[in-house]
Amino acid sequence: MTPRKAPPLVKLLIDVGPLVVFFIVYSRAGLMTATGVLIGATLAALAASYAIERRIALMPLISAGLVAVFGGLTLWLADETFIKMKPTIVYLLFAAALLGGLALGRPFLKPLFQMAFHLTDQGWRILTLRWGLFFIAMAILNEIIWRNFSTDIWVELKVFGFLPLTMLFALAQIPLVRARSLPAEPSAS
Repeated sequence: MTPRKAPPLVKLLIDVGPLVVFFIVYSRAGLMTATGVLIGATLAALAASYAIERRIALMPLISAGLVAVFGGLTLWLADETFIKMKPTIVYLLFAAALLGGLALGRPFLKPLFQMAFHLTDQGWRILTLRWGLFFIAMAILNEIIWRNFSTDIWVELKVFGFLPLTMLFALAQIPLVRARSLPAEPSAS
């Protein structure tokens, strides 16, 4: 089967939908119920992604696996610590992959985003380093929030803070992408 591309709105719903559902259920039924629903919504989003695109990207697959494991531990042990630690572990895994790849001379963002961006090798290295450091900062932020503030604040920041921070960081990379882009290839006439 040939991979297809989901329309942008559908892709956004697949990516953000489980988190929105988690927040809504949390506000009505608490963390344990919301965690169970998050597991189901995440698996449903993966299934929808596969049904539409005929493939599942690696990052959402890893994140879904960790949601299932840490959400499952949260429910099984009735301990909210596990679901609160999950973002830290996801961020650190992404940082380790990016920075480890960079150390080995393989900026892993390039194969992920080369269809969207055409950067110089140095551009890919800088972008990969920035994202790796950003994920470390997000892991630290998650640890500070869940260890020092209420579950309500952690959930609100998870939904309304972490996602916007990530979007703002991505937007802040536009000048780098423009500065380090390869010249456009002339089209054949």
